[in-house]
Amino acid sequence: MKQNFDVVIAGGGLNGPMLGLALADAGLSVAVVDARPADLRAGESFDGRAYALALASQRLLAALGLWRDLADKAQPINEVRASQGHAGEGAGPLWLHFDSAELEEGRLGYMLEDRFLYRALLSGMAGKVTHIPAAEVVSQELRGPHIAVGLKDGRELLASLLVGADGRASGTATRAGIGRQGHDYGQIALVAAIDHALPHGGIAHQYFLPTGPLAILPLPGNRSSIVWSEAADRAREIRALGDDDFLEVLRPRFGDFLGEIRLAGPRFSYPLGLTLADDYMAERVALVGDAAHGVHPIAGQGLNLGLRDVASLAEVLVEARRRGEDIGSTAVLARYERWRRPDATALALGMDAVNAIFSNDNPLLRLGRSLGMGVVNGVPGLRRRFMRQAAGLGLDPMPRLLTGRRL
Repeated sequence: MKQNFDVVIAGGGLNGPMLGLALADAGLSVAVVDARPADLRAGESFDGRAYALALASQRLLAALGLWRDLADKAQPINEVRASQGHAGEGAGPLWLHFDSAELEEGRLGYMLEDRFLYRALLSGMAGKVTHIPAAEVVSQELRGPHIAVGLKDGRELLASLLVGADGRASGTATRAGIGRQGHDYGQIALVAAIDHALPHGGIAHQYFLPTGPLAILPLPGNRSSIVWSEAADRAREIRALGDDDFLEVLRPRFGDFLGEIRLAGPRFSYPLGLTLADDYMAERVALVGDAAHGVHPIAGQGLNLGLRDVASLAEVLVEARRRGEDIGSTAVLARYERWRRPDATALALGMDAVNAIFSNDNPLLRLGRSLGMGVVNGVPGLRRRFMRQAAGLGLDPMPRLLTGRRL
C-alpha cells in the first residue's frame, strides 16, 4: 500500500509530532511514523519523567494551540540557582542566580511532565496529522522529486521530504550517509522524581559536584525532578541499589533545604555523550533534535534545542511552499542548515565545555569556577544576557513559532 504526503517524519517522541503539527497547521500533508504504541506514554499515572521548557518553547506550544490545555499542569520556573560543592558540605560561597523578575517577559520557563505533553500532542495530531504508531522505518529511496519511505510492515510512504526525528542513533541519518562526531562522557544520568516536605518556591537548582552535576527541578506541589549525573561505574552501583539505599546516597548531595525526601515514582537512567551530525540535511532528508545533535543535560536544554530546530525547519518549509518551491530541494534545506547549525553546535560544545570544567575536583579550577559565577552574578547586564539565553530568547533571527506567532 502506498500513501503520498508532503512530509514524512520518522520519530514520534516529541520533536516529530511537534513538527508535524506545525506543518499541518500551515496546510502541508504530514505523516509521523512512531516506533512505539500510541498508548505507551499517554497513561494517567505519574512516572516522574518531565522536561524543562524554556519560555520560547512554551510560546511554540501556545502557537500550536497546545498550551491552553497544559498551562494548569505546568510548574513555572521562577528562579534558577547554580553553585558548586561537595556532597554533604552544601553550596560554595559564590553562586549564580537567575530571577524571572528581571526579565521583561516574566518567566524563565516551565516544568512539564512527559505524560501531559505527549497526550496533548496525540490530541493535537488527531484529524490533522497521519499518526502511524507501532511502526518502524526500514528503508528510504530517492525517486525523482520524491523519497520513498518503507515501513517494516510492508507499507510505503511517498513524500517530498523525509525528516529524521529518530534520536541519536538515527536510522534516517545513517541511510542518508550522514556521519556523526562525538564522544562518551563516562557518565550516566540517574533520573527520578522526589517528594519533599517543604515547598520549592518554583526554584530550579543546578549543583555542580566533582563527579557530575545534579539538577533539582520543581514540579507541581512539593515534588521535584532530579537529573543526577555520576561517573559511569559509580552510577551503575547506585542504580542497582534498592530505593531506600538510593535515597541514602542521594541525601548528602540533595541537601536538607527541602526537608525530608522520598521517591515519588520509578527511576530511570541513560548514558551521556556528545554527538553531532556531520550535516543536518541530505538529498530530500533533514534532521531535527537528537538526530542532529545530542547534548549533555546540563541546564535541561536538549528538548529546547530540538524545538528550535522544529520552529526553524517548519518556517523554512512553509515559506518555500508558499513561494512554489520544492520543499525537499537542496536549496531549501540548505537554508535550514545555515539557520540552525551554528546555534546548535555552539550550545552543544558549550555544554560539553561546562561539563568538562565542572566535573572534577581540581582546586585551581574550583577557584576559577567560583570566581566566574560570582562575576556573572555581580554584573547585571551579563547576568541578564545569560538569562535570556536560558529562556531561549537570544536567537537572531527568532523563528516565528518561538515568539508565539503562527506560520
